Amino acid sequence: MKDMTYPTFDDVIAAHERIRPYIHRTPVLTSTYLNDLSGADLHFKCENFQKAGAFKVRGACNAVFGLPEEKLARGVATHSSGNHALSLAYAAGRRGIPCTVVMPRTAPEAKKAAVRGYGGQIVECAPSTSSREAVFAQVVEETGAEFVHPYNDLRVITGQATCSRELMEQVEGLDGVVAPIGGGGMISGTCLTVASTAPDVKIYAAEPHNADDAARSFRAGHIIADDAPMTVADGLKVPLKENTWHYVSNHVTDILTATEEEIIAAMKLTWERMKIVIEPSCAVPLAVILKNRDVFAGKRIGVIITGGNVDLDKLPWMQGRGEHR
Repeated sequence: MKDMTYPTFDDVIAAHERIRPYIHRTPVLTSTYLNDLSGADLHFKCENFQKAGAFKVRGACNAVFGLPEEKLARGVATHSSGNHALSLAYAAGRRGIPCTVVMPRTAPEAKKAAVRGYGGQIVECAPSTSSREAVFAQVVEETGAEFVHPYNDLRVITGQATCSRELMEQVEGLDGVVAPIGGGGMISGTCLTVASTAPDVKIYAAEPHNADDAARSFRAGHIIADDAPMTVADGLKVPLKENTWHYVSNHVTDILTATEEEIIAAMKLTWERMKIVIEPSCAVPLAVILKNRDVFAGKRIGVIITGGNVDLDKLPWMQGRGEHR
Protein backbone atom coordinates (compact mmCIF):
# COMPACT_ATOMS: atom_id res chain seq x y z
CA MET A 1 0.00 0.00 0.00
CA LYS A 2 1.35 3.43 -0.96
CA ASP A 3 1.85 6.12 1.64
CA MET A 4 -0.70 8.41 -0.05
CA THR A 5 -3.48 5.95 0.76
CA TYR A 6 -2.93 6.18 4.53
CA PRO A 7 -5.25 8.39 6.60
CA THR A 8 -4.32 11.95 7.50
CA PHE A 9 -4.96 13.89 10.68
CA ASP A 10 -8.01 15.40 8.96
CA ASP A 11 -9.38 11.86 8.87
CA VAL A 12 -8.75 11.58 12.63
CA ILE A 13 -10.72 14.78 13.24
CA ALA A 14 -13.60 13.46 11.10
CA ALA A 15 -13.53 10.12 12.94
CA HIS A 16 -13.64 11.90 16.30
CA GLU A 17 -16.78 13.75 15.27
CA ARG A 18 -18.34 10.54 13.94
CA ILE A 19 -17.80 8.54 17.13
CA ARG A 20 -18.19 11.27 19.74
CA PRO A 21 -21.78 10.33 20.71
CA TYR A 22 -20.72 6.73 21.45
CA ILE A 23 -17.47 7.18 23.42
CA HIS A 24 -16.19 8.86 26.57
CA ARG A 25 -13.51 11.54 26.62
CA THR A 26 -11.51 9.60 29.20
CA PRO A 27 -9.63 11.28 32.06
CA VAL A 28 -5.88 11.63 32.54
CA LEU A 29 -4.71 10.66 36.04
CA THR A 30 -1.40 11.12 37.82
CA SER A 31 0.33 9.47 40.78
CA THR A 32 2.96 11.17 42.92
CA TYR A 33 4.10 7.75 44.12
CA LEU A 34 4.65 6.41 40.60
CA ASN A 35 6.35 9.65 39.59
CA ASP A 36 8.79 9.26 42.48
CA LEU A 37 9.34 5.59 41.67
CA SER A 38 10.03 6.22 37.98
CA GLY A 39 11.70 9.61 38.24
CA ALA A 40 9.36 10.76 35.45
CA ASP A 41 6.27 12.96 35.27
CA LEU A 42 3.67 10.36 34.25
CA HIS A 43 0.24 11.15 32.84
CA PHE A 44 -2.05 8.12 32.50
CA LYS A 45 -4.71 8.30 29.77
CA CYS A 46 -7.34 6.02 31.29
CA GLU A 47 -9.14 4.11 28.57
CA ASN A 48 -10.15 1.58 31.23
CA PHE A 49 -12.98 4.08 31.83
CA GLN A 50 -13.96 3.98 28.15
CA LYS A 51 -17.28 2.62 26.87
CA ALA A 52 -17.03 -1.19 26.76
CA GLY A 53 -14.02 -0.85 29.07
CA ALA A 54 -11.32 -0.37 26.44
CA PHE A 55 -9.90 1.97 23.78
CA LYS A 56 -10.97 -0.50 21.10
CA VAL A 57 -14.46 0.99 21.05
CA ARG A 58 -13.02 4.03 19.25
CA GLY A 59 -11.86 2.09 16.22
CA ALA A 60 -14.86 -0.22 16.22
CA CYS A 61 -17.31 2.70 16.26
CA ASN A 62 -15.45 4.49 13.48
CA ALA A 63 -15.65 1.39 11.29
CA VAL A 64 -19.29 0.56 12.09
CA PHE A 65 -20.69 4.08 11.85
CA GLY A 66 -18.74 4.68 8.65
CA LEU A 67 -20.42 1.73 6.89
CA PRO A 68 -22.70 2.59 3.97
CA GLU A 69 -26.35 1.58 4.25
CA GLU A 70 -26.07 -1.22 1.68
CA LYS A 71 -23.64 -3.14 3.89
CA LEU A 72 -25.64 -3.02 7.12
CA ALA A 73 -27.95 -6.00 6.61
CA ARG A 74 -25.16 -8.60 6.69
CA GLY A 75 -23.59 -7.01 9.73
CA VAL A 76 -19.96 -7.09 10.82
CA ALA A 77 -17.56 -9.80 11.90
CA THR A 78 -14.08 -10.03 13.39
CA HIS A 79 -11.64 -12.24 15.26
CA SER A 80 -10.33 -11.04 18.61
CA SER A 81 -9.08 -12.24 21.97
CA GLY A 82 -11.41 -9.87 23.75
CA ASN A 83 -11.52 -6.08 23.75
CA HIS A 84 -12.03 -5.57 20.01
CA ALA A 85 -14.65 -8.32 20.11
CA LEU A 86 -16.74 -6.67 22.79
CA SER A 87 -16.15 -3.21 21.31
CA LEU A 88 -17.37 -4.25 17.87
CA ALA A 89 -20.39 -5.91 19.48
CA TYR A 90 -21.05 -2.65 21.35
CA ALA A 91 -20.78 -0.55 18.18
CA ALA A 92 -22.91 -2.94 16.12
CA GLY A 93 -25.56 -2.95 18.83
CA ARG A 94 -25.69 0.84 18.78
CA ARG A 95 -26.26 0.76 15.03
CA GLY A 96 -28.67 -2.16 15.23
CA ILE A 97 -26.75 -4.60 13.03
CA PRO A 98 -25.53 -8.20 13.60
CA CYS A 99 -22.03 -8.92 14.92
CA THR A 100 -20.19 -12.26 14.86
CA VAL A 101 -16.87 -12.71 16.65
CA VAL A 102 -14.32 -15.54 16.48
CA MET A 103 -12.62 -15.78 19.89
CA PRO A 104 -9.98 -18.17 21.28
CA ARG A 105 -11.58 -20.62 23.69
CA THR A 106 -8.98 -19.44 26.26
CA ALA A 107 -10.12 -15.81 26.10
CA PRO A 108 -11.15 -14.36 29.49
CA GLU A 109 -14.69 -15.24 30.45
CA ALA A 110 -15.35 -11.62 31.41
CA LYS A 111 -14.70 -10.57 27.81
CA LYS A 112 -16.86 -13.35 26.37
CA ALA A 113 -19.68 -12.34 28.69
CA ALA A 114 -19.36 -8.72 27.57
CA VAL A 115 -19.57 -9.71 23.88
CA ARG A 116 -22.77 -11.64 24.55
CA GLY A 117 -24.10 -8.85 26.72
CA TYR A 118 -23.79 -6.40 23.83
CA GLY A 119 -25.63 -8.82 21.54
CA GLY A 120 -22.68 -10.34 19.72
CA GLN A 121 -22.48 -13.98 18.65
CA ILE A 122 -19.28 -15.89 19.53
CA VAL A 123 -17.66 -18.67 17.49
CA GLU A 124 -14.76 -20.23 19.42
CA CYS A 125 -11.41 -21.35 17.98
CA ALA A 126 -8.08 -22.76 19.18
CA PRO A 127 -5.73 -20.23 20.84
CA SER A 128 -3.49 -19.55 17.84
CA THR A 129 -3.42 -16.97 15.07
CA SER A 130 -3.65 -19.65 12.39
CA SER A 131 -6.76 -21.23 13.93
CA ARG A 132 -8.37 -17.86 14.51
CA GLU A 133 -7.95 -16.83 10.87
CA ALA A 134 -9.08 -20.22 9.46
CA VAL A 135 -12.27 -20.30 11.54
CA PHE A 136 -12.94 -16.66 10.72
CA ALA A 137 -12.70 -17.32 6.97
CA GLN A 138 -15.52 -19.85 7.36
CA VAL A 139 -17.65 -17.33 9.29
CA VAL A 140 -17.28 -14.66 6.59
CA GLU A 141 -18.09 -17.15 3.85
CA GLU A 142 -21.27 -18.18 5.66
CA THR A 143 -22.48 -14.72 6.72
CA GLY A 144 -21.10 -12.32 4.11
CA ALA A 145 -20.45 -9.91 6.97
CA GLU A 146 -18.13 -6.90 6.67
CA PHE A 147 -14.73 -7.77 8.12
CA VAL A 148 -13.51 -5.25 10.69
CA HIS A 149 -9.99 -6.36 11.50
CA PRO A 150 -9.03 -5.76 15.14
CA TYR A 151 -6.02 -3.64 14.17
CA ASN A 152 -4.93 -3.96 10.52
CA ASP A 153 -7.87 -1.85 9.33
CA LEU A 154 -7.27 1.82 8.51
CA ARG A 155 -10.77 2.72 9.77
CA VAL A 156 -9.87 1.13 13.11
CA ILE A 157 -6.42 2.77 13.29
CA THR A 158 -7.97 6.17 12.56
CA GLY A 159 -10.49 5.66 15.35
CA GLN A 160 -7.76 4.64 17.80
CA ALA A 161 -5.89 7.83 16.90
CA THR A 162 -8.61 9.85 18.64
CA CYS A 163 -7.28 8.60 22.00
CA SER A 164 -3.89 10.26 21.59
CA ARG A 165 -5.58 13.31 20.09
CA GLU A 166 -7.41 13.75 23.39
CA LEU A 167 -4.22 13.07 25.37
CA MET A 168 -2.29 15.75 23.48
CA GLU A 169 -5.10 18.21 24.18
CA GLN A 170 -5.28 17.27 27.87
CA VAL A 171 -1.54 17.34 28.67
CA GLU A 172 0.81 19.96 27.24
CA GLY A 173 4.52 19.60 26.75
CA LEU A 174 4.88 15.83 26.57
CA ASP A 175 8.34 14.47 25.81
CA GLY A 176 7.07 11.01 24.97
CA VAL A 177 4.10 8.65 24.83
CA VAL A 178 4.17 4.96 25.83
CA ALA A 179 1.49 2.51 24.72
CA PRO A 180 1.22 -1.29 24.62
CA ILE A 181 1.86 -3.14 21.37
CA GLY A 182 0.43 -6.42 20.16
CA GLY A 183 -0.98 -6.17 16.64
CA GLY A 184 -0.26 -2.46 16.76
CA GLY A 185 -3.63 -0.73 16.38
CA MET A 186 -3.22 1.62 19.33
CA ILE A 187 0.43 2.38 18.67
CA SER A 188 -0.40 3.04 15.00
CA GLY A 189 -3.15 5.45 15.97
CA THR A 190 -0.73 7.11 18.38
CA CYS A 191 1.81 7.46 15.57
CA LEU A 192 -0.83 8.94 13.26
CA THR A 193 -1.75 11.65 15.78
CA VAL A 194 1.63 12.40 17.33
CA ALA A 195 3.63 12.41 14.08
CA SER A 196 1.05 14.81 12.62
CA THR A 197 0.68 17.21 15.55
CA ALA A 198 3.87 16.92 17.64
CA PRO A 199 6.63 15.22 15.62
CA ASP A 200 9.27 15.91 18.29
CA VAL A 201 7.42 13.76 20.85
CA LYS A 202 8.94 10.28 21.06
CA ILE A 203 6.74 7.20 20.75
CA TYR A 204 7.61 4.06 22.71
CA ALA A 205 5.86 0.72 22.36
CA ALA A 206 5.71 -1.65 25.35
CA GLU A 207 5.59 -5.41 24.80
CA PRO A 208 5.73 -8.61 26.88
CA HIS A 209 9.09 -10.37 26.65
CA ASN A 210 7.18 -13.64 26.11
CA ALA A 211 5.46 -12.17 23.04
CA ASP A 212 8.21 -9.94 21.70
CA ASP A 213 7.69 -10.44 17.98
CA ALA A 214 7.14 -6.69 17.43
CA ALA A 215 10.45 -5.87 19.14
CA ARG A 216 12.23 -8.49 17.04
CA SER A 217 10.50 -7.19 13.91
CA PHE A 218 11.56 -3.63 14.76
CA ARG A 219 15.19 -4.68 15.04
CA ALA A 220 15.13 -6.92 11.98
CA GLY A 221 13.42 -4.38 9.74
CA HIS A 222 10.61 -6.72 8.69
CA ILE A 223 7.61 -8.45 10.27
CA ILE A 224 8.36 -11.51 12.38
CA ALA A 225 5.16 -13.26 13.46
CA ASP A 226 4.72 -15.67 16.38
CA ASP A 227 1.70 -17.94 16.16
CA ALA A 228 0.68 -18.57 19.78
CA PRO A 229 2.88 -16.88 22.40
CA MET A 230 2.10 -17.42 26.09
CA THR A 231 1.77 -14.30 28.22
CA VAL A 232 -0.47 -12.96 30.97
CA ALA A 233 -1.05 -9.93 28.70
CA ASP A 234 -3.76 -11.66 26.67
CA GLY A 235 -4.45 -8.61 24.50
CA LEU A 236 -0.89 -8.49 23.15
CA LYS A 237 -0.47 -11.95 21.65
CA VAL A 238 -1.17 -11.15 18.00
CA PRO A 239 1.45 -10.18 15.39
CA LEU A 240 1.92 -6.98 13.42
CA LYS A 241 0.37 -6.73 9.95
CA GLU A 242 1.25 -4.56 6.95
CA ASN A 243 -0.74 -1.45 7.95
CA THR A 244 0.45 -1.37 11.54
CA TRP A 245 4.01 -2.19 10.44
CA HIS A 246 3.90 0.95 8.28
CA TYR A 247 3.38 3.11 11.37
CA VAL A 248 5.72 1.17 13.66
CA SER A 249 8.61 1.11 11.20
CA ASN A 250 8.28 4.79 10.32
CA HIS A 251 7.40 6.49 13.60
CA VAL A 252 8.15 4.41 16.71
CA THR A 253 11.29 5.44 18.63
CA ASP A 254 11.81 2.08 20.34
CA ILE A 255 10.02 -1.07 21.50
CA LEU A 256 10.79 -2.07 25.09
CA THR A 257 9.85 -5.36 26.76
CA ALA A 258 8.96 -6.55 30.26
CA THR A 259 8.88 -10.01 31.85
CA GLU A 260 5.74 -11.67 33.14
CA GLU A 261 6.78 -10.92 36.73
CA GLU A 262 7.40 -7.25 35.90
CA ILE A 263 4.01 -6.94 34.16
CA ILE A 264 2.14 -8.51 37.07
CA ALA A 265 4.00 -6.33 39.59
CA ALA A 266 3.14 -3.18 37.59
CA MET A 267 -0.50 -4.20 37.35
CA LYS A 268 -0.73 -4.80 41.08
CA LEU A 269 1.09 -1.53 41.80
CA THR A 270 -1.42 0.39 39.68
CA TRP A 271 -4.36 -1.22 41.45
CA GLU A 272 -2.83 -0.47 44.86
CA ARG A 273 -1.58 3.06 44.27
CA MET A 274 -3.96 4.53 41.69
CA LYS A 275 -7.05 2.62 42.90
CA ILE A 276 -8.09 1.77 39.36
CA VAL A 277 -8.78 -1.55 37.63
CA ILE A 278 -6.49 -2.26 34.69
CA GLU A 279 -5.88 -5.47 32.78
CA PRO A 280 -2.43 -7.06 32.38
CA SER A 281 -1.86 -5.71 28.86
CA CYS A 282 -2.23 -2.17 30.20
CA ALA A 283 0.45 -2.72 32.84
CA VAL A 284 3.19 -3.32 30.27
CA PRO A 285 3.91 0.41 29.67
CA LEU A 286 4.44 1.09 33.38
CA ALA A 287 6.53 -2.07 33.64
CA VAL A 288 8.91 -0.92 30.90
CA ILE A 289 9.07 2.61 32.33
CA LEU A 290 10.13 1.28 35.72
CA LYS A 291 12.56 -1.14 34.07
CA ASN A 292 14.14 1.59 31.89
CA ARG A 293 14.36 4.45 34.37
CA ASP A 294 17.33 5.94 32.51
CA VAL A 295 15.19 6.38 29.37
CA PHE A 296 12.27 8.15 31.05
CA ALA A 297 13.57 9.87 34.21
CA GLY A 298 13.17 13.65 34.16
CA LYS A 299 10.71 13.54 31.26
CA ARG A 300 7.01 14.27 30.87
CA ILE A 301 5.45 11.05 29.63
CA GLY A 302 1.95 10.14 28.48
CA VAL A 303 1.02 6.55 29.32
CA ILE A 304 -1.97 4.99 27.57
CA ILE A 305 -3.91 2.57 29.79
CA THR A 306 -5.78 0.63 27.18
CA GLY A 307 -8.50 -1.22 29.10
CA GLY A 308 -9.91 -2.60 32.32
CA ASN A 309 -11.75 -5.78 31.36
CA VAL A 310 -10.39 -8.21 33.94
CA ASP A 311 -11.57 -11.65 35.01
CA LEU A 312 -11.79 -10.91 38.75
CA ASP A 313 -11.80 -14.61 39.59
CA LYS A 314 -8.39 -15.06 37.93
CA LEU A 315 -6.21 -12.17 39.03
CA PRO A 316 -2.60 -13.03 38.10
CA TRP A 317 -1.13 -12.42 41.56
CA MET A 318 -3.68 -14.79 43.13
CA GLN A 319 -2.79 -17.91 41.13
CA GLY A 320 0.15 -19.95 39.92
CA ARG A 321 2.12 -18.23 37.19
CA GLY A 322 3.77 -21.19 35.54
CA GLU A 323 1.33 -21.11 32.64
CA HIS A 324 2.59 -17.68 31.58
CA ARG A 325 6.29 -18.51 31.48
